[in-house]
Amino acid sequence: MIFGKYINRYYLKNAPLLLLGLAALVLVDFFQLKVPELYRMVINGTNSGEVVVDGQSMAFTMDVLLDKICLPMIWIILAMVFGRFLWRVCFFNAAVRTETDLRNKMFDHSRRLSQQYYQVNKVGNLMSLYTNDLDTIQECFGDGILMFFDALVLGLLALYRMWCMDRRMTMLALIPAAFMFAIGTVMGKTMTKTWEKRQQAFSDLSDFAQENFSGIAVIKAFVKELKELIAFRKLNKDNEEINVEYTRISVLLEVMVTFFVESVICVILGYGGYLVYKGNFNAGQLVEYIGYFEAIVWPIMAISMLIEKTSRGKASLNRITELLDAPIDVADRAGV
Repeated sequence: MIFGKYINRYYLKNAPLLLLGLAALVLVDFFQLKVPELYRMVINGTNSGEVVVDGQSMAFTMDVLLDKICLPMIWIILAMVFGRFLWRVCFFNAAVRTETDLRNKMFDHSRRLSQQYYQVNKVGNLMSLYTNDLDTIQECFGDGILMFFDALVLGLLALYRMWCMDRRMTMLALIPAAFMFAIGTVMGKTMTKTWEKRQQAFSDLSDFAQENFSGIAVIKAFVKELKELIAFRKLNKDNEEINVEYTRISVLLEVMVTFFVESVICVILGYGGYLVYKGNFNAGQLVEYIGYFEAIVWPIMAISMLIEKTSRGKASLNRITELLDAPIDVADRAGV
């Protein structure tokens, strides 16, 4: 999620859509956490021949399997399909509306700017604002809201259930997550600066190409083709290097998140297996606990993706803000 004076109003403007999408998201997260409970019933029923349903122990028969496990699973799947379709329509629709309105506002402001502004800010920079930067804003607005609230709701619900099952194992599982959050925060600031450099490199490249195509007759008349070609290659090299630098940081963040997730799985399997050996857990409970952790793997991954998208979104919003804040030198007086 990104915030700024030119983007905040769209959260209120699209509030009905966003609230409906959030309701659908909470519905999906709630039903998703019912699945590990069904896994536990299947594992325990297979191992012991008995299953606990609503606090009552009963024999694990085919009727119990169909009525108490398979049928609820079907309803859960249908509810999740409907909920995911609904929140996709709501969140992404709001993001497209935001981008469209912001584009119109930028164009309306651009047409009223004086010639002096366009002598300093060239066509390539404007092309970058109306393409890459607006696309980044749309992606950050829709995906950012989804990732933030999904990580918050699903993560907290899953952590609560994990905490109720075994507090010590949950505390051990949270240690790598704390390291990931701290490192991701630091890397996010670096990614914001790198994304701004990347967008500027793209603008410079577009500027140079546009000027050369417009003045191709002059270049040919003064036989400057080789000089322009060398300059164009240099700009391409700079653009390549800054893109590689940003990709390197992004991949490093993704690798670190994956490493932390796998380390938590090792902790759960090691300590959880010890609890099963001691008799504090049974196999079904361990499978249920792992199911809850798998549910928060996506929130953990979403946090790293959110850091990346927010970094890009902030950089793009800063560039768009510079355009919308540009003063209008020649303006009609009020009531003309």
